[in-house]
Amino acid sequence: MTPDQLNEAAHRLEQAELTRQPCRQFSLDYPDMQIEDAYAIQSAWMALKQKKGRTIKGRKIGLTSKAMQRAVNISEPDFGVLLDDMFYRDGSAIPSERFMQLRIEAELAFVLDKPLSGPDCTLFDVLDATAYITPALEILDARIQRVDPETKRTRTVLDTISDNAANAAIVLGGRPFRPSLQDVDLRRIGAIVSKNGEVEETGLAAGVLNHPAYGVAWLANRLHRYGGSLQSGQVVLAGSFIRPLEVCRGDTIIADYGDFGTVSCHFN
Repeated sequence: MTPDQLNEAAHRLEQAELTRQPCRQFSLDYPDMQIEDAYAIQSAWMALKQKKGRTIKGRKIGLTSKAMQRAVNISEPDFGVLLDDMFYRDGSAIPSERFMQLRIEAELAFVLDKPLSGPDCTLFDVLDATAYITPALEILDARIQRVDPETKRTRTVLDTISDNAANAAIVLGGRPFRPSLQDVDLRRIGAIVSKNGEVEETGLAAGVLNHPAYGVAWLANRLHRYGGSLQSGQVVLAGSFIRPLEVCRGDTIIADYGDFGTVSCHFN
């Protein structure tokens, strides 16, 4: 894709978010686009937001399970950007009118106190660089049409990556803990996720690449290709270990992480 096409796509995403009217799938308009084009669109959109005063506070990792990767015909996770206006406190009432096609996932968030960079970042580097880990909910949205109304074609992973890997907001909560705790096996941390008092999903953090810190290491190594890295103080969402839940106005979501507390939000 040309620079003009990338810029035009970024403005289409911004307009879709402002008007709450999803735009047409980029993979239909640009049938020869590649994954690198999708990330270039994402980068152009985030640069547009930074020009409007937003700041980058971290990153998110998606498509961390093999089942999800096979479903979208991709062999690795994807990633997006966390901006300062995406963060909500535990128990927040979140305005549903801000979003278009709401979904939510349960994850672990890593808060860094040291920078991480590739190309050879390891799980142990991630644990050493992490100040603490805390339960989190990721709120997903779609600024691009999930299904094209004319062709009935479902969006592809190229559209999702362009759309900031579907990220829209994040809720941090629960009981923060340090990864150095000897009695904590990150792989076995689980969540019971309820919607309006009924259990909808459960999962273990091992569903994220067998260990959630592997996702953070993968991201540091992937960003190296673009000359980027993870910075001290940034929050990294390591990837969901439940299927995304559809939510709408009036729903209350509670994710129970057992000994690590709960994180919740309400959509009004």
